[in-house]
Amino acid sequence: MLHFSLPQAMANAETVMASADLPASPDEVMAALVTKQVERWWGSMGTYRMTGWSADLRIGGGWSVTVRTAEGERLPAGGKFLEIEMPRRIVQTRRYDWDHPTLGRRETTVAYLLEPIDGGTRLTICHGGFAGFPDAAAEHAEGWARVLGWLQRYLEASLAKT
Repeated sequence: MLHFSLPQAMANAETVMASADLPASPDEVMAALVTKQVERWWGSMGTYRMTGWSADLRIGGGWSVTVRTAEGERLPAGGKFLEIEMPRRIVQTRRYDWDHPTLGRRETTVAYLLEPIDGGTRLTICHGGFAGFPDAAAEHAEGWARVLGWLQRYLEASLAKT
């Protein structure tokens, strides 16, 4: 079995870039990102979990999820799909429907780019819209590295079951 390196993430004052090599096809990775599978892997007992995932996967369609914190707080988030090229690229808006400590309710844009590689898929995330919010950009870079680690472990565990 191939072993992929840990996910990487970085931010400048406006944009977060994150990347991970994942042991699954682009179709499998895309399904993990935009279907109810999100609830199986996105989060941990000590941080937060995603619940109530819903998505109308078409340009202009909406998506929503509730972030449930380790303390039991429920924090809604959502957005709209701007571009869809299955299974290569999805661009969507993202907004917290609560006052995020470093970003507030500012809308940002997340692009998922999927590229086939030997043994899997390279997922690159470009999360923009942080101009004027450098602390939020840095926090989201750490968050994306953590999220991609969860996704990588989820896909590795799925592969081990087959």
